[in-house]
Amino acid sequence: MRLDKLLGQSGYGSRNQVKKLIRSRQVYVDGVLADRDNLNVDASLQTIMVSGKELEHAPEVYYLMNKPSGVVSARKDKEHQTVIDLIRPEDRREGLYPVGRLDRDTEGLVLITNNGPLGFAMLHPRYHVAKTYYVEVNDILGPDAPAFFESGVVFEDGTVCQSAQLEILSSASDKSCARITISEGKFHQVKKMFLAYGVKVTYLKRISFGEFKLDEGMAVGSYRTLTEAEKTILRTYLG
Repeated sequence: MRLDKLLGQSGYGSRNQVKKLIRSRQVYVDGVLADRDNLNVDASLQTIMVSGKELEHAPEVYYLMNKPSGVVSARKDKEHQTVIDLIRPEDRREGLYPVGRLDRDTEGLVLITNNGPLGFAMLHPRYHVAKTYYVEVNDILGPDAPAFFESGVVFEDGTVCQSAQLEILSSASDKSCARITISEGKFHQVKKMFLAYGVKVTYLKRISFGEFKLDEGMAVGSYRTLTEAEKTILRTYLG
């Protein structure tokens, strides 16, 4: 949450009053003087001091979900079930949303939070957050495939993808399996990359997003709260 919004919700006055408070050098985040109003902060992960007193605020929530196929990575949808619909009523908070998107027919890891600016920060190009997928395709992945993906795939419309790392797990004429890691998120990117190689994706599952990894054996459609260690990782994207 933005620092100025957090202070406003915590009873420190109007927007202008909060700005004056920050600019008067009375607000510290983890011992560092807050130098701007739009810092992304979380009182449950950081120590926020205002005029010498620690701020108390309802913590943000962070969930890791194994999204099923057929479910939309959105807050609302008129036609399809969304990842927010899968959150139990007692775990819901105002402003919950998925960080980034997965295609409706793609399974796997989705982070869900009510920390508004976090998703923007995690998806910003400066962080180059790596995303790894398990992929099944309908034909052979030859020995030339890793180099093809590493060189940067070019789509028919001229779109150039950044280098991707491909690990072939098995290869046969009717089905090949692989893991692919990318650091950007163009529309239908993984599927289009394999089409450019000459095969079609028949199954796709995201197994990691940055340092966050999908639990082995985690049921499709289930979710859990991030561990304390995982919450610590989020500090990288705050501020």
